[in-house]
Amino acid sequence: MAQSSLYAMAAATTGSLLLSDNLNFWAGERQAPRPGSAASEPVYEPATGRVLCHMTPSGPDEVDLAIKSAHGAYVTWSKRAGMERARVMLEAARIIRERREKIAKLEVINNGKSITEALADVDGAWQCMEYYAGLAGTMAGQHIQLPGGAFAYTRREALGVCVGIGAWNYPFQIAVFKSAPALACGNGMVFKPSPMTPVTAVILAEIYQEAGVPQGLFCVVQGGAQTGTLLCQHPNVAKVSFTGSVPTGKKVMELSARGVKPVTLELGGKSPLIIFKDCDLDNAVKGALMANFLTQGQVCCNGTRVFVQRDIMTQYLEKVVTRTKAITVGDPLLEHTRMGALISKPQLEKVLAFVRQAKEQGAKVLCGGEPFVPTDPKLKEGYFMSPCVLDNCRDDMTCVKEEIFGPVMSVLPFDTEEEVLRRANDTTFGLASGVFTRDISRAHRVAEKLEAGTCYINNYNISPVEVPFGGYKMSGFGRENGQVTIEYYSQLKTVVVEMGDVESLF
Repeated sequence: MAQSSLYAMAAATTGSLLLSDNLNFWAGERQAPRPGSAASEPVYEPATGRVLCHMTPSGPDEVDLAIKSAHGAYVTWSKRAGMERARVMLEAARIIRERREKIAKLEVINNGKSITEALADVDGAWQCMEYYAGLAGTMAGQHIQLPGGAFAYTRREALGVCVGIGAWNYPFQIAVFKSAPALACGNGMVFKPSPMTPVTAVILAEIYQEAGVPQGLFCVVQGGAQTGTLLCQHPNVAKVSFTGSVPTGKKVMELSARGVKPVTLELGGKSPLIIFKDCDLDNAVKGALMANFLTQGQVCCNGTRVFVQRDIMTQYLEKVVTRTKAITVGDPLLEHTRMGALISKPQLEKVLAFVRQAKEQGAKVLCGGEPFVPTDPKLKEGYFMSPCVLDNCRDDMTCVKEEIFGPVMSVLPFDTEEEVLRRANDTTFGLASGVFTRDISRAHRVAEKLEAGTCYINNYNISPVEVPFGGYKMSGFGRENGQVTIEYYSQLKTVVVEMGDVESLF
């Protein structure tokens, strides 16, 4: 039963939970660390700074056992009809939906985001599972008639064991976003969550098992770079899907290339949000808040470079600062909280350092950008900061060029469409972008010219599972979500059939 860590969630409050469950999972159950494993590492609760549990990195033996377990299950799973796989996935979606509050609560305690956001993340997870269950039965090939009665057909086949490497900002959701299309195509998966958020991926493994997948189809190993290296280099891994930073993504690509493994990389961003003077300003302000402050600003596709047409800059700043100051920061398990804690103390210090550097380079802090200490005494060691709006920014400032990954909005003025497009595209990233305008022709014209994998028109940071998501340039390649992702978790075989005699030149 997928209940181990979830049993305690009904009564859990911030600062009350201690976990001791094993965090590895293969062969259909949680696995204890092997004798001689690496030393365990503390995992912290961001809202309190206290130790939540300990994570033991998986070594070569554990990685090998997990991959063998997934491969054995894949052999059986890949032979099932798509509709048979769909029924199991729909059951997994039902279990997730049934336990959404407990899963979200555990996610909050491990990750620090608000319970409101975590519930939406879990909803996105079961919706993704249902979506790919629906596609599992549609995988089909093509028939091609050839001369003389000969013909050919194509088969879309599973790859084998896929590796998913997740990030700490959406731990449970990313595990589903990678595994659902993989399993729909008939693959097995070994998933490695971030070492800072190791607890909810194992819940997903238990849910899959309860739903009826072959024992070991979805396995979980723990660890950091060393474990990731073992996964990427393993000869029985067919594909790697990674979400994380650009430097780590380059390393994943390099390691996987040695075995000629296909990779999907969803990396960082420094996305532009362009607000024209003819926009609905109230909507644009709400969009800018969504583009900067979800998950404490720790979102790769955030629109952190907010370009505002000079004519409306004063009104925009007045409205956005007022709303930013009103964001409730505090206990992430309380329903009225809108911003929780950053993931770790080093991350908090890094973001605060970016704000200090911005001030030194001439930016003006209009609000926030400081450590925040909630009134609740149990939160005094938590990793909180007040959301920040920076004015007087220039394109050459560090806060405008580099990904901060925290609740910091940089606002820049512009005059013309041509100018802002040139500045918006002047970046090595290309994950997302956005535009607010009432001019529908301009909206589509700007969307075409923005060099990014996603462009939001009159909204920002909405992620329906039906829509592909991925980057241009150094923000990565490949896609997650949407029908196209089936192509990244399957391979095409061509079968040519001769119905007559062979015509030979020899």
